[in-house]
Amino acid sequence: MQSFLQQLINGISLGSIYALVALGYTMVYGVLRLINFAHGDVYMLGAYFGYYLSKGIQGKTPSHFLDAAIVMILSMLACALVGLLMERLAYRPVRRASRLTLLIIAIGVSLLIEYTGQLVFGADPKFFPQLIPEKQIHMGTIVITNQQIIVLGTALALMVLLNLFIYRSRTGKAMRAVSFNLDAAKLMGIDTDRIIALTFALGSALAAAGGILVSINIPGIDPLMGVMTGLKAFVAAVLGGIGNIFGAVIGGLILGLAEVMVAGYGSSTYRDAIAFLILIAILLFKPSGILGKGQVEKV
Repeated sequence: MQSFLQQLINGISLGSIYALVALGYTMVYGVLRLINFAHGDVYMLGAYFGYYLSKGIQGKTPSHFLDAAIVMILSMLACALVGLLMERLAYRPVRRASRLTLLIIAIGVSLLIEYTGQLVFGADPKFFPQLIPEKQIHMGTIVITNQQIIVLGTALALMVLLNLFIYRSRTGKAMRAVSFNLDAAKLMGIDTDRIIALTFALGSALAAAGGILVSINIPGIDPLMGVMTGLKAFVAAVLGGIGNIFGAVIGGLILGLAEVMVAGYGSSTYRDAIAFLILIAILLFKPSGILGKGQVEKV
């Protein structure tokens, strides 16, 4: 039982990070019906922005927590700007093109970011500075670190803030209107270009937060770190019902738990494979996802 509880804690911590990245996928898909495959690479950029910012700021404020908060906020802002540029330069010019064209553009942007990252940051792994020194909290045989608590608490806080923004603010209402019907939203006077750009910025900021939180727990970062995490977050979004905010959170938590349980009770060799087994299963038995609704399309 103690081993199970330990794995449960580890799985929830990992799943909360997948959920943050999955939220970006599901938000963009909900508004544009576009799978932004470059989203995982924005997660990588967030980790690198945090790496360089932390080197400049560490020790210059009175608190480790203040260091981490400043690094996270600035990294989120930087990645929000990347999201805006990505939408404006890559996706907006082809917004009315076929889905295949959009998919090819997304893959192209992803490869551009990955290999530019290797050129700029170097292909060798770097080790993220320890912004918050690790402290272990023992509860019997269960060990929880302060870093895990911070990761989980920060992820939950960001999810709650996003939920309040989408369902309680005027801009959030406009975002839901654009998601429901883009052309009708235009007729109602909504600046759809601004809303779509904001969606990319918000999703990119959440991906950056995920990159920082992972780097606090697992300090090794490299330019290709977003590839596998991005794919897993995409699986989480599909599992929960892509386009559904709550579904992305549920999918991320389920995927994190499944991955940790497989590694803990089976073989760590299969921890990456479980995500794709889940994807195959959900596409076979419930393609719309756990909270998604089936839709009829004219073809």
